[in-house]
Amino acid sequence: MPLPKPPGVFIPEQRAINRIQSLPLDEASAAELLQLPPHHSDPFDRMLICQALVHDLTLVSVDEKIQHYSVKLLN
Repeated sequence: MPLPKPPGVFIPEQRAINRIQSLPLDEASAAELLQLPPHHSDPFDRMLICQALVHDLTLVSVDEKIQHYSVKLLN
């Protein structure tokens, strides 16, 4: 996807304009992976699920595999 500016400039600008807070990958979320059942095999999605569980966040997804976890989901 072409961006109007380099990603290192464009992404922080858009986060500021749209008041989007960055969520770093933290130790607690990574440790949650050990407890996560293997319903989903995509490592990126599994990490999003762990972050949502640890930080009490709601995921927005139509991925049916995510529904197998006890995470808040808006689909």
